[in-house]
Amino acid sequence: MQTSQFAITEGDFRSLFIRDVLDGLQQPKKSLPSKYFYDSQGSQYFDQICNLEEYYPYRTELSMLPDVARDLNSILQNSWEIVEFGAGSLVKIRLLLQQLDNIEHYVPIDIAGDHLRQASDRLQQEFPQVSVLPIEADFTQPAPLPETRSLPKLGFFPGSTIGNFSPEQAQIFLSNIRQSLGKHSRLLIGVDTKKDPNVLHNAYNDSMGVTAAFNRNILTHINRICDANFDSQTFAHYAFYNPVASRIEMHLISTLAQEVNIDDQMIAFSEGENIHTENSYKYTPDEFLALAATSGWDREKIWQDKAHMFSIFLLSAR
Repeated sequence: MQTSQFAITEGDFRSLFIRDVLDGLQQPKKSLPSKYFYDSQGSQYFDQICNLEEYYPYRTELSMLPDVARDLNSILQNSWEIVEFGAGSLVKIRLLLQQLDNIEHYVPIDIAGDHLRQASDRLQQEFPQVSVLPIEADFTQPAPLPETRSLPKLGFFPGSTIGNFSPEQAQIFLSNIRQSLGKHSRLLIGVDTKKDPNVLHNAYNDSMGVTAAFNRNILTHINRICDANFDSQTFAHYAFYNPVASRIEMHLISTLAQEVNIDDQMIAFSEGENIHTENSYKYTPDEFLALAATSGWDREKIWQDKAHMFSIFLLSAR
């Protein structure tokens, strides 16, 4: 496995992290970027979430991917390169690589560098015929791809992570990755569907409290990187479905009046004040296709499970 030359430096990462955190917490309605959930501990918590009975998206998408991969194998002729955005533990890519015959390079992009490198080492051993080229970077920002020979690129963005963006942000993100992937590219993307609000509520409020621990861990991550002194146990996990906005909202609620120091800046919290940590927008297939079309992507194929709990789209760059 080759090591990518495009990893951001520790100093740059810390500066960006502090800026993003202070920008969000100094607003009248406090918020944090959900991308900072994913340090090594946060990635481990998310892996645990994916195994929970209540968390249907992971289980449903995983069951769909073998059939999707078989269909893709007949669509993708000649050699291709796969670029996965927010690659995490590299579980789902295995289901593609087991079926696809023409993949020369695989480029996973993730902000959790140690977790990414360990997962990439394991994947390279499992698929020696594919060149694994990890990039430690914020996948929400444009990043240069490795200088491999000119191959058409298949973007891979599973797991309904597109829902973490507002529709306006999603449009920008989809436009950016179309430009990064280039001409003749395709995008395989997972999208969560609108469904019974009780099912959605339970998926983000599991009985074992793993999602709550995942949510609070963002504060522990801030403590480590930003010289902060959050007491994560003084913040309560709160998640609910907002039917007007068609999104799950995840928050941390301060259970007391307190002050927190972050890189020599003091942030005050009143009792009951919340930090908005994540959104997860839900789309009907037609709604998502309309969004993708405004970003230069056209429908090629759609897969859904029998209960219509989840959708996977294959899009072509216009």
